[in-house]
Amino acid sequence: MPSGYLAGPDGAPRARLFLASASPRRRDLLAQIGIVPDAILQPDVDETPRPRELPRDYVARLAEAKAVAAASMTPGPGLLLAADTAVASSSALGRMRRPRATARRCLSLLSGRRHTVLTAVVLRLPDGSRSGRIVESVVGLSRLSDRQIDSLIAAGDWHGKAGGYALQGHVASCVRFLSGSYSNVVGLPLFETAQLLRGRGWLP
Repeated sequence: MPSGYLAGPDGAPRARLFLASASPRRRDLLAQIGIVPDAILQPDVDETPRPRELPRDYVARLAEAKAVAAASMTPGPGLLLAADTAVASSSALGRMRRPRATARRCLSLLSGRRHTVLTAVVLRLPDGSRSGRIVESVVGLSRLSDRQIDSLIAAGDWHGKAGGYALQGHVASCVRFLSGSYSNVVGLPLFETAQLLRGRGWLP
């Protein structure tokens, strides 16, 4: 068996896969399509947006930075998967790990409006070469009353979520429009991720 390879379900060798994210949502999404990373890495990357940085540039930069930072943490050769998700509207760029007050502000800004959820995915090879995708989905929330926002905040779904909500959580009853990848809004676009892995022979 070549170094950095393991036996796949069919007995054929496959490269080890490392996930540069501690997000349980990304692990759950990968598990839906039968992917269990061989190791979970949590790179420390400054996520502060740069002045006048566009959302697409922002998520691309962060995903790339996570891939580079995590490369030195891998327990051996293999493929490294990194991703970054943000919510962009006409008046806000939502980030992960928002405190409660900011989650409330995000929900107020997104109330009654459509917004874009962007995820950049990067697959880094052992030789340092990389391939990636940026996926956009559009979500429209109904107009949220103060009572609804209070209820969503109390439910706690905003913890660690871009935009202050989880599509698979309590806010689902307030989603009136969704265009594009559902899994992208949750945190990882599965079709595009699978395509990147297929391109490297990791998936059939």
